[in-house]
Amino acid sequence: MGLFGKIKQKYLDGIQEPAQFRPPNEDEQGLALQADWTPEEEVKAKRKLDMIIMPLLTLGFFCLQLDRGNISNAITDGMMEDVGITQDEFNVGQQMLSLGIVLFEIPSNMILYRVGPGKWLTLQLFLFGTVSTFQSWQNSYGSFIACRFLLGMTESGFIPGGLWTLSTWYTRSESAKRIMIFYFGNQLGQASSKLLAFGILHMRGVADKPGWFWLFTLMGAFTVLSGFVLGFCLPDSFRNPCPTFLPGVSLFSERELHILQTRVLIDDPMKGKKKRKINLGAFKRAFVDWRLYIHVAISLLNNGPQRAFDTYAPSIVTGFGFGALRSNAMAAVGLFLQVPTSWLFSYISDHFELRGETVMAGLFCHLVGYIFNRNFTELGSNLRGVKYFGVIWTQTFGTFSHPLNIAWMSLYCQDSEVRALAMAMVIMGANIAGIYGAQIFRQDDRPLYRRGFTINIAILATAFLLAAMRWFDDKLRRRRGVGGQLGGQLGAGESGSEDNGSDEKKAVVATAYAGNAKQPVA
Repeated sequence: MGLFGKIKQKYLDGIQEPAQFRPPNEDEQGLALQADWTPEEEVKAKRKLDMIIMPLLTLGFFCLQLDRGNISNAITDGMMEDVGITQDEFNVGQQMLSLGIVLFEIPSNMILYRVGPGKWLTLQLFLFGTVSTFQSWQNSYGSFIACRFLLGMTESGFIPGGLWTLSTWYTRSESAKRIMIFYFGNQLGQASSKLLAFGILHMRGVADKPGWFWLFTLMGAFTVLSGFVLGFCLPDSFRNPCPTFLPGVSLFSERELHILQTRVLIDDPMKGKKKRKINLGAFKRAFVDWRLYIHVAISLLNNGPQRAFDTYAPSIVTGFGFGALRSNAMAAVGLFLQVPTSWLFSYISDHFELRGETVMAGLFCHLVGYIFNRNFTELGSNLRGVKYFGVIWTQTFGTFSHPLNIAWMSLYCQDSEVRALAMAMVIMGANIAGIYGAQIFRQDDRPLYRRGFTINIAILATAFLLAAMRWFDDKLRRRRGVGGQLGGQLGAGESGSEDNGSDEKKAVVATAYAGNAKQPVA
């Protein structure tokens, strides 16, 4: 048995039997669920689900990141000078973006929970795509602030909405990999925006407009067009498997829906308890659980430095002596390298059930990146390649701890209501990070940003300690056999591999309780 096999066996040996779910309330009906399909049928249905859900949600996240992050490319084209704002005023605008997201995050997620992801996520693409396009006409500090706030307001809820959607369609053992694929949209959006900017910014002078005008216009228009793609292709739920613009067209057969829904309920019977709205009890369960706050804090601490660095990465590369437009393309390299690195970490997280360990490893590598930058920026101009390596390292390891942390948290949540609120909480924490992160790199600290990198080192060290504490708590709960859905805990007969089609897993017969047996899980 290899090293990874021993690690996996060690963890499986320590996993307790699944917790017993409480009996149904008087107004609930018991529903006996049995896997009455072949492994081949399940693989085929899941493959079809992957081909529909994953590209669409990833496309939406890609568009969101294009519209949110293209501002970092615009400032290399003189946008601040054209609009008439300073770097510190620019940072305030970035804070307003995050503030708009934070203020409307939970209300947006509650609307999604009520009307369904198909309708709400589609509408959001139209909304923030339109706002992004109108950024092209900003011409003062006031219009800049208004555009950033409106963009944050219209983007709020999309990420937790996408995460919650994934949690309803997939089993727990499949979650980390799908969440990471979803975040590929974010990573590819970050990287592609910089490569696209390299070309689009050369349009300066076309129709007597600056290059950043065309950057906002073209990327915003692409988002609006993508809204039509989601409207015609994204299914709403098990109950309503039809796209928003094709209400009478189901994307799955009845047999496929039966397989997909039942396998989710066998894996996690609590998902059968989804109600039409989130009640007060769910708020209490979510907001008094200190473990959820640890996950929120990890996102809060990881994302502040990452947001700050991503905003100024092209400008930092320019400070090494590279040309402004070339710096946009160079600042994309680490972000593209982040994609296979993220995939590797998500595979390890899923396959070996190493949830906390992969989060800690990612945070540590992110921390090392700022140690590199803090020291490398002191080097002479003849070593700009070494300086650039620090940028690549930081970008490669800067983001993926966040989705892995979300997957870890999602496995802990005990029902769909708490999971929806927890998703909103952790994404809200990530966007609060944008509020303080926007002020890490300030005008009086450039071009070396010694103070900024030192602050980032301290923040990431704190995040690593919190993740270690949460990981240790998980191990103690497993040893004590405490009930609840622990991160990494599997149901009877399951293995760490999502594609395991063993007879034992297919023989699972679970008893679940649905809020209404006539109303399938959404």
